Amino acid sequence: MKNDCKTGLFFGSFNPIHNGHLMIANYLVEYTDLGEMIFVVSPQNPLKEKEILANDEHRLRMVEMAIQDDDRFSSNDIEFHLPTPSYTVHTLEYFRQKFPQKEFILVIGGDSLQNFDQWKNPELIIEKHNVYVYGRLGFDGGKYAKHPSVKLIRAPLIEISSSMIRQAYAEGKDLRHFLPISVHNYIMEHKVYPSPLWEK
Repeated sequence: MKNDCKTGLFFGSFNPIHNGHLMIANYLVEYTDLGEMIFVVSPQNPLKEKEILANDEHRLRMVEMAIQDDDRFSSNDIEFHLPTPSYTVHTLEYFRQKFPQKEFILVIGGDSLQNFDQWKNPELIIEKHNVYVYGRLGFDGGKYAKHPSVKLIRAPLIEISSSMIRQAYAEGKDLRHFLPISVHNYIMEHKVYPSPLWEK
């Protein structure tokens, strides 16, 4: 029986969103007790090196386009409006106060769980929220993998990355089938990332 009040929060820069993100979200709402998934579009991650980050409006619009036909999914831009740098612990508190009737589950990859101790207030996060973790090749989750609030999901390993797709555009390669065609067309139309494709 699905619990429609149990909501996954899938954080990411989605730079750009791709089919791997959608497959993970799809799997989790069908094979766990999540009733819905919110894609929380984030500004620059303080734990990641500065990268080519498309502007907020482009990334949010691409997420909206990617999920528009699936009522299990929604997007949220709250982190654009919170103090920067954005920290997950603050965003989770916002959701808890805004929607007290819902139970929010933090959805992260095994690589993020591996460095979870580098997050701001990790013990507070894990005390107040359950964490569903999808596997990432080469990561075992580290010291939090056996924490009672952590649930390791045996989802298919999907090794598509946003950085790979950005690099493909930079090299003039066409990976249109690695992301929703609407997102690919949006990137082409708005020249979101540097690419020699725009000159053809």
